[in-house]
Amino acid sequence: MLVKTKFFGEVDLPEEKIVTFDCGIIGFENLKRYTILYDCEKEETNISWLQSVDERDFAMPIIKPWIVKEDYNPVVEDELLKGLGELTEENLVILLTMNVPPDLTQMSVNLKAPIIINSDTRKGAQIVVENQDYVIKYRVYDILKNKKEA
Repeated sequence: MLVKTKFFGEVDLPEEKIVTFDCGIIGFENLKRYTILYDCEKEETNISWLQSVDERDFAMPIIKPWIVKEDYNPVVEDELLKGLGELTEENLVILLTMNVPPDLTQMSVNLKAPIIINSDTRKGAQIVVENQDYVIKYRVYDILKNKKEA
């Protein structure tokens, strides 16, 4: 399937690389099908893109939570995950959406509403977690800068 993307031009995408979000994601409930893209030309990149398959101009930066918060452990009501199928350590993918403003020092991730994906069923959902100490704007510029320098 040929998909037009915001940052990568046209991408030939196999069907098994499409993740369906039955309820969309927060603020974009009408967009249901996504893929995850990354820039293979960059040597080391921790940031990927959640690219809508149906809307060329919608792509959101995402990152694995453990890169920016090693002890990330979201508490989620089981009922909210039912539609994804049986989740195991092997098929569970957790990602955080990123906000990358012009002033990169203000870059943040959303710890409060991670993207949860079952890689076996290719079903995804954005879930609001119960953890009271997780914030919507968790600043990560210094964390990423320090990891890059290490």
